[in-house]
Amino acid sequence: MTAPLLRVEHLEVHYGDLIGVSDVSFDVPEGSVVALLGSNGGGKTTTLNAIAGLIPVYAGRIEFQGLEITGESAFAIVRRGLALSPEGWRLFVQQSVENNLLLGATPLRDRKRVAALLERVYAIFPRLKERRNQRAGTMSGGERQMLAVGRALMSDPKLLMLDEPSLGLAPAVVESMYETFGRLHREGLTILLAEQSIELALEVSDFATVLQVGKSVLAGTAAALTADPQVQHAYLGTG
Repeated sequence: MTAPLLRVEHLEVHYGDLIGVSDVSFDVPEGSVVALLGSNGGGKTTTLNAIAGLIPVYAGRIEFQGLEITGESAFAIVRRGLALSPEGWRLFVQQSVENNLLLGATPLRDRKRVAALLERVYAIFPRLKERRNQRAGTMSGGERQMLAVGRALMSDPKLLMLDEPSLGLAPAVVESMYETFGRLHREGLTILLAEQSIELALEVSDFATVLQVGKSVLAGTAAALTADPQVQHAYLGTG
């Protein structure tokens, strides 16, 4: 059996005396879209930040392409092929759109690839090309989300992690963003998606894991979870 692209086993993260996540496990098969679902405070962002190396892991194991990456630096993890588009964008708001994108390419070993990757991002998000010299802090919420995703794509990841990409955006913008994610997936990109909008996430995902108070409590195919009475009642308002 082929090993998953990403495997998280019994992840535990502490913030001082507080426990951010206490027992999270899931796999991300190569070429799939996997959703982390749950209410605010369930541990989705903490899990993604731990995988990305942005916060220390207290216990558990994270593997990427069959190799353990637990405890590696964020820079090393991006170089391996994992990129995070974070909740709230975390842009350099005084810098131009293009400078923000170029910062996303910093971990690349082959600097000759930067120009081609930049043009690829501009082809995916033409609005960013139109705004390439504009300060990031003057952009709309939808444009900032495009920029955050584009910056992550500049490292040419094998696995793109998206943290709450629909949060605070108008429905038309969300629809456009998810169409873009679908196109990237069809082109071969593996995606790990954290979403409060569970119905939306299940529509686009192959597999999903439900987190509650820092623990993974349900997992399966998106179709099975959509039909699960517990998920219907707790999250979808049906059943």
